[in-house]
Amino acid sequence: MPRRLRRAAALESARTEEEVAEVERACDERLEAARVALVEDLKASRDELVRSTGETIVREVETAKREAKKQSIEGGIRDHLRGFSRTIPSFLMAYGDEGTTLANFDQIIPADVFLEVTSITVEQFRFLRDGGDFENAETGETEHFDGHLFDPVVFDDSVREFIHLRSKLANYFDESLDEDIFDYVPPQKTNQIFTPRRVVVQMLDLFEKENPGCFDDPEHTFADLYMKSGLYITEVIKRLYNSERMRQLIPDDRERLDHILERQVFGIAPSEIIYQIATHFILGYDDEVGNGCDTNFVMADSAELAKEGKLAEFVEQKFGDKL
Repeated sequence: MPRRLRRAAALESARTEEEVAEVERACDERLEAARVALVEDLKASRDELVRSTGETIVREVETAKREAKKQSIEGGIRDHLRGFSRTIPSFLMAYGDEGTTLANFDQIIPADVFLEVTSITVEQFRFLRDGGDFENAETGETEHFDGHLFDPVVFDDSVREFIHLRSKLANYFDESLDEDIFDYVPPQKTNQIFTPRRVVVQMLDLFEKENPGCFDDPEHTFADLYMKSGLYITEVIKRLYNSERMRQLIPDDRERLDHILERQVFGIAPSEIIYQIATHFILGYDDEVGNGCDTNFVMADSAELAKEGKLAEFVEQKFGDKL
């Protein structure tokens, strides 16, 4: 029977004031005893409660830390993959062909260029692609990563599509083309920032306005001492090649183009990948424009040479009296 009901029953059976007082006293004593017992029980369990609560908090914090670390690692991988995906068109411009696939992508690119452009090594790329064993830094145990972070079907299809587009837009002599392949090459975190064709055209329009007839003389020379895409050189080549005066002086198209490539245009590219991109674009991905010409394009960081006061000496050494 609940304590409240027991008290009521006892008071109902009391006959005198003394009995009523005794019932009230006894009930109050039992209530106080129960209160004291509850307090003692709470005191006894307090340490255990604090300890278990602390363990729970620690577990939750450690779990959160591990999850945060996992998210950080996965975020780092995602960042690498996003950065890597932006470099693929540049690599294809420099080294790719119709046979390029995910399986051989790491074999067509020099290891130092791969690291410079993507910020990951070829070995790290292979690990993300193929998987492999690795040592867990926290446990020291050997674990296995399955890899397969790239979809080979999507990757290979995308490569084929880009190579097809590159071929479609390769003929820079075709004035009907209203875009160029560099519209599809994202800017890189490195110095691979390409000047848009419209800007190049405006530059040469202004240059021609200030120097009338500059593209009509087979003795005039033009240089881009810090090539990126090769667009500037190709626009110069087009104007020289299509000049009515140049056509009169060198009627044969192939002879005129050879003369321009061998005697009139010069360029310096600051890095290996940019050199490959620019020269492939200028001369054709299968050398269909260059046709084996003895051209005047070299690789060197002309900005650093200029800082050191050695650029003029370098140009003289490389190009001699041609320029």
